[in-house]
Amino acid sequence: MLLEDGAWFPGTAPIPFEPTYAEVVFTTNLSGYQEVFTDPSYLGQIVVMTAPMIGNYGVNPEDIESDRPRVAGVVVRELSQKPSNWRATGTLADWLAGARVPIVADVDTRQLTRHIRSRGAMRGAVALGDAPDEPVRAALAASPSMDGLDLATRATIAEEYAEGPADARHHIVAYDYGMKRNIVRLFLSHGCRVTVVPAATPAARVRELEPDGLFLSNGPGDPAAVDYAVKTLRELADGALPIFGICLGHQLLGLALGGDTVKLPYGHRGGNHPVRDLATGQVLITSQNHGFAVRGDTAGVPGATALQVTHLNLNDGTVEGVKHREYPIFAVQYHPEASPGPHDAQGHFQQFLQALDTQ
Repeated sequence: MLLEDGAWFPGTAPIPFEPTYAEVVFTTNLSGYQEVFTDPSYLGQIVVMTAPMIGNYGVNPEDIESDRPRVAGVVVRELSQKPSNWRATGTLADWLAGARVPIVADVDTRQLTRHIRSRGAMRGAVALGDAPDEPVRAALAASPSMDGLDLATRATIAEEYAEGPADARHHIVAYDYGMKRNIVRLFLSHGCRVTVVPAATPAARVRELEPDGLFLSNGPGDPAAVDYAVKTLRELADGALPIFGICLGHQLLGLALGGDTVKLPYGHRGGNHPVRDLATGQVLITSQNHGFAVRGDTAGVPGATALQVTHLNLNDGTVEGVKHREYPIFAVQYHPEASPGPHDAQGHFQQFLQALDTQ
């Protein structure tokens, strides 16, 4: 495991793989590794797992958030070769090998995580060999940075599709910027019909579908690079439709209404991030996965006077939620749909459905 600042960490290769180059990030999730690896928000990233053993409950076809692993690579301290769980249908190593995702085990992930925390997320490489050679170092130096990278175009679907009964109480159009499968599951469980559309779908097509509400999904990459979505959302955020955004959808909404986004030093990734609801004082334990944030504080979002900040991260004070001062439009930076949990914030889905009822 080689980082662009020259630091490197030895490990072992349970399966052979080709050198891979991507941004290196860490997540503090203690469980849910299969959901992490299939989350499209991790597209273009090598993920370091801070939990000391990964793979102990194997893999199964139910615990996935997309059709395949989306991570560029995986780094772990200890890889369990013999899963123990009644739901397991295979091992993590075999599943990743089948998807051609490299995994490096026996790495001192504690030291690696502390390095990223102090130096910031950066590009890295995983490669075979006793030590990094010059071709690997040169290829790493030439690899793209996450800044200015539009990955929503790669993570989105090719064609729109619909799920749920035609006579459902609510029809929701969901923009897929790299959407997790559990979001659709939750809407269906609330009796909705969902039409999922590609990231570049124009505003005219959304209006043609005549939805009761609009959902903006999570996704990977730099939100400022997804300029086509920002322009579309600026058209749609006129109060005619209730809008609910999550993660990248939150950032795009902030940009569309005049705000700005910033890259965090090493991002928020894990299932234990405390967030304060400014209206009630309640603290939510949330699941998060993002490297960018909407610029702002309790006073508001600079440049976006129509937005009110509703939630703040208790670790670093970054903006975790916003709402429109007049229209039924709101968004959160964290993941209320997180399948492994925590589920403190799932009430946001009911909040959105209530907005549809009153519209």
